[in-house]
Amino acid sequence: MSDEFDKLAQSLRAATPSPDETRKAANIAEAEKIFAASQGSRDSARQTLERPKRGVLMRGLDVMLKSLSPRAALGATTAIALVGVALILPTLEVGAPEVVRDVPKPVSSMDAPLEEALATPRQKSTGTATGGLMSMEPAPAPAPSADFEFEVMNVAPGGNNGTVRMYSGQPAAELGDVQMRAPLVDQFYAPESTSEAYPEAETNPLKVTVEDPVSTFSIDVDTAAWSVLRNMIEAGQLPAPETVRIEEMVNYFPYDYPAPGEGSAFRTGVTVADTPWNAHTRLVHIGIQGALPDVEDRPPLNLVFLVDVSGSMDDPRKLPLLKQSLRLMLGELRPEDEVAIVTYAGASGVALEPTRAGDRATILAALDGLGAGGGTAGQAGLQEAYALAEKMSEDGEVSRVLLATDGDFNIGLHDPDALKEFIADKRETGTYLSVLGFGRGNLDDALMQALAQNGNGMAAYIDTLSEAQKVLVDQLTGALFPIADDVKIQVEFNPAQVAEYRLIGYETRALKREDFNNDKVDAGDIGAGHQVTAIYEVTPVGSPARLTDPLRYQATADAGSDELGFLRLRYKAPGAAESRLIETPIVEGSETTDDMRFAFAIAGFGQLLRGGEYTGQWDYGDAVALANGAKGGDPFGYRAEALRLMRLVGTMAE
Repeated sequence: MSDEFDKLAQSLRAATPSPDETRKAANIAEAEKIFAASQGSRDSARQTLERPKRGVLMRGLDVMLKSLSPRAALGATTAIALVGVALILPTLEVGAPEVVRDVPKPVSSMDAPLEEALATPRQKSTGTATGGLMSMEPAPAPAPSADFEFEVMNVAPGGNNGTVRMYSGQPAAELGDVQMRAPLVDQFYAPESTSEAYPEAETNPLKVTVEDPVSTFSIDVDTAAWSVLRNMIEAGQLPAPETVRIEEMVNYFPYDYPAPGEGSAFRTGVTVADTPWNAHTRLVHIGIQGALPDVEDRPPLNLVFLVDVSGSMDDPRKLPLLKQSLRLMLGELRPEDEVAIVTYAGASGVALEPTRAGDRATILAALDGLGAGGGTAGQAGLQEAYALAEKMSEDGEVSRVLLATDGDFNIGLHDPDALKEFIADKRETGTYLSVLGFGRGNLDDALMQALAQNGNGMAAYIDTLSEAQKVLVDQLTGALFPIADDVKIQVEFNPAQVAEYRLIGYETRALKREDFNNDKVDAGDIGAGHQVTAIYEVTPVGSPARLTDPLRYQATADAGSDELGFLRLRYKAPGAAESRLIETPIVEGSETTDDMRFAFAIAGFGQLLRGGEYTGQWDYGDAVALANGAKGGDPFGYRAEALRLMRLVGTMAE
């Protein structure tokens, strides 16, 4: 060992007082007396609801580290490691060139708060111990070799074991350079426990055309399902079937659909193509392109942020990410737009009165001041937000409530049916509601869907700043400025040409046949620049792919038309009471594009995740090959990300 370590060991031994046998005996006697008096159950020793997953020391560390920045937290944990080094140095054998200590891996990983504090980029620090104080600063380049090295246990799931090395050459009063590699924690994570809820819906069944030729559904522009699915896959989880909504997966990606003509709200196109997973069926692709927004001529916007600040939002992936996301959105607003912030936890309150978007300092200060704690009084928050939106609204202006939450409503009006009725009444005033979901563990996706669908808004899930950029910056006008309300699609298939058919996705958006002509029935909305894609798989008459036998006494269909079907689309202009009708025949002969083939790949991928009932021998590798061949320009990398996720799922499924 070096002279420095000898000096350090000597100084530690010199600082240790000699044993006092008389005092030791007195202390033992006092301890026995206290132990005898402590038998029984005191109030402070009774059971609590806190899980006994760690000791008092670890809970103290949790509280301390939650109050620190990630850099400070890393410094604290490095300091703890250095204390351990100081304690074991005197016991080392002098002269050993290198010592490696293997620390057993703990039975269970550390709690999320401490884990999050350690989840920082790799960095190197210098620790200096003087008079019981520890300071952290950037370290110089390490020496070529270490005089002392030991391994640090992995305290974070998915992380790497760290390494601490001690180098000589420092003053005697210092411990020397410390190089510590922090455990790596992916930004995507799987919660330890979950109370998440997703809409329950069986996969759309195969329909026999002569028995049931008409299919009716509401359009859907939500994208939450893809973001949740991505988060699960990145956490190493195979998504459960109920979390997979194929239409939201397909509609997550932008497509190059033809723009509508002058004065038209949107344009509808229909294409018939080969089915990738079945050579004997056909796919009917329906693409709707909304008119692009006129950014310069849009009306003033009144926006109420309804922010969940309940205790369940106390997570770096929830409230802090929510704040960062809303900061991004502020840059897209005009100075004359107005912003207000309503919060809800144990009770609701106005955190920011209506403020011009040009006063960014005031708005950002209100955002920064938000903290999490308490229950989730969702009803009170909704009522407060709608009341404030109505107060802000004037003729010719657009008012919107943007709810940001993890979906947990546990105080007040939390029944989905009651919430839907409440939101439906409020949308008649012209104030629409959109929902942004954050975090995992208790994500109530079913409730978020109910709120957005009945509030004439959209539902999105934000797990990264990149997703916030996509939803709140790139697609903001589509989320806030509708160009068509209550958009419904109805397809009548020709039994002379189509024996069977099924709609891929839209299970939670199904409507009754009579709902199509009923203008009182609510449906989805299309915002400025929004796109909607729907896909049917159809089995031609005489195809060997038919799964049902013809009925013996069934009337023969008239073969007088070569149309596969007939598309009807109804919509209302924003604020209108009566709908308009668009009709388009479905015929063969249209050209298939890369956009369509990529949509087919995502639809096939979603079907595999839901069980692959109709995809035969087609597998994840086939989906990857199809998507890769149709990736196209992909300017924002969304399709490349999809390919990576599809490959990950294929590997996990094996």
